[in-house]
Amino acid sequence: MKGEQEKVTDKQLVARVQKGDKGAFDLLVIKYQYKVHAIIFRYVKDIDEVNDVMQEAFIKAYRALEDFRGESAFYTWLYRIAVNTAKNYLIARNRRPPAFDINVDDSDYSEENKQLHNVDSPENILYRDELQSVINVAIENLPEDLRTALMLREFEGLSYEEIADIMDCPVGTVRSRIFRARESLEEKIKELEN
Repeated sequence: MKGEQEKVTDKQLVARVQKGDKGAFDLLVIKYQYKVHAIIFRYVKDIDEVNDVMQEAFIKAYRALEDFRGESAFYTWLYRIAVNTAKNYLIARNRRPPAFDINVDDSDYSEENKQLHNVDSPENILYRDELQSVINVAIENLPEDLRTALMLREFEGLSYEEIADIMDCPVGTVRSRIFRARESLEEKIKELEN
């Protein structure tokens, strides 16, 4: 229910912006600024640059909003703009988008959960660090389509349908990409365990 209410609210805010209400766009910026910041930070690592790119992404979204028809969720549309703005920023500066380093803090791993699993023997610390390193490298080495699908599902928490909208492909393709990405990661983890 809550997700449905948020979509209605986004739709209402977009309609208000399209009728000339600039304040409604400010509400959308406030609502999504942290998510957009996190998306851009996956590509651009300098915090000052991230803020500049984020501002540019919101400006592009504002200018393009009159053409937004609501065929996808507002966040899905905004996500695409943020990713494209970040990639274009790096290309304009002759830089390649960096490989995705997954920090444990990016997942739903909280301080409370750490306390539950606090078995910090030197062996466990070493294994955990090795495992994290193997996962990071495995994710970096995935083909971009698999990596993107996996990141959107596991770290952004998007539905298969939202990912299909963002990646502009059928839901079945998204499921296949995520399955293949997980399978590849599992193989790397098994290699570490042997």
